Amino acid sequence: MSYKKGRSQSQDFGRNGQLMPFCGRKPALSGSGISRRSALGRLAGLAAGAMASRIGVPRLVQASAESQLIQVSNEDLDNSNIYCEVPYCSSDSRYFVYARRNPHRSSGSPKERANGTELVAVELGTWKQDRLDVAAGLSGVAVSPKGIFYYLQRTGTGELQLMRVDIGRGQPQPVYRRKDEPWIRSLGTVSYDERYYAGGVVLGEGWKNFGIQLVDLQKGTEAVIDEDPYILNPHPQFDPGPRYRLMIQHNRGGRFSPDGKLQRSVGEEGATLYLLSVPDGKRTTLQVGKPYTTPCTGHEAWIGTTGQMLLTVAARGDYGPDRGNLLTVAPGQPAKVLGVKGFVFNHVGVSRCGRLFSCDDWRPPYRIVIGSTKTGQAAVVCASETKPTRQQNTHVHPYLTPDLKWVIFNSNRTGIPHVHAVPVPEQIVASLLADAKT
Repeated sequence: MSYKKGRSQSQDFGRNGQLMPFCGRKPALSGSGISRRSALGRLAGLAAGAMASRIGVPRLVQASAESQLIQVSNEDLDNSNIYCEVPYCSSDSRYFVYARRNPHRSSGSPKERANGTELVAVELGTWKQDRLDVAAGLSGVAVSPKGIFYYLQRTGTGELQLMRVDIGRGQPQPVYRRKDEPWIRSLGTVSYDERYYAGGVVLGEGWKNFGIQLVDLQKGTEAVIDEDPYILNPHPQFDPGPRYRLMIQHNRGGRFSPDGKLQRSVGEEGATLYLLSVPDGKRTTLQVGKPYTTPCTGHEAWIGTTGQMLLTVAARGDYGPDRGNLLTVAPGQPAKVLGVKGFVFNHVGVSRCGRLFSCDDWRPPYRIVIGSTKTGQAAVVCASETKPTRQQNTHVHPYLTPDLKWVIFNSNRTGIPHVHAVPVPEQIVASLLADAKT
């Protein structure tokens, strides 16, 4: 594969915004450690030959060697593609948004000084970039199924506002305001019709209790609809279908110090998931994590509008690489292994249409894999060659653009965290989708 940088119209690049702590245990491969081998400047590890192509025995499709990896961000500062569960793209896949943070930027208006994160809109294909706006951080960032982008911004005059913008169309506009005080402590999420916005919050003093904050954008009101000592990194995600419900990550046994330092992501019981109805806050348990499966890794996504979810669990025992640690689950049903074998999957993304997934193999060279959410047939797109650290923007976090033509991901393959894009060969997508119809 050839390797090239994208073009930039802006020279004021900066570091990634405030990043979330690792949300669960890394998927463990029983009997072996996970090394941090570096192979900078080289793409390798494409899938080998074909395997039998039937449900339960998926085959790996070889990705085209003509694909070109593009480094989108240019400045040698930290950059972040935000996350991977949903695509941070416009509905027509013309633009996507990434975050950068410049600690040296201290001049400008009160609003500029009060917001340390810059949001950058990139035109796919031309790679032209423009600063979209400034934000308080990555906490609270969300995108609707229609590609409408939301983020939190300090006004510089004592208020915190929720901003909304149709990426590539029009100007950012405030849709909700409140007093500037600690609020959303997680990535945000918006309902399918954009009536509701939600995020995780810290409740009370001492970092002992946490809640789910729901904003009714139609009424202009907010309320805590759920609270628990173990929803310390809840990753709330609204169902993209016509349903008012949230998927919540439950980090059982996790703990912060009284001054807000993460001491452990989970305890022995491990992470699980549950659903939360909106606006009444009624919980529905899901059959994932102990005692049903190995613990959830803390990476999950809705499968389009199907009402099902895709997630990874610790890759050991019945969920080792010989069987697969990528699962589907729905309320009232046991979790099912999708059957993608030979990988230790970690982060999970699902395309807007719900037909394809994107994951990273949590072993060097940290390959990016896409596949069918129906059959498990999969293809290795490329090797990210990242060297993961505790910084979230060194984790691959791959997601597919809505038109299924690009994968956007992070890698510090050059020694600096950068945002990258890699084209997905049309024949690979066609093969994956065709197999799902048979």
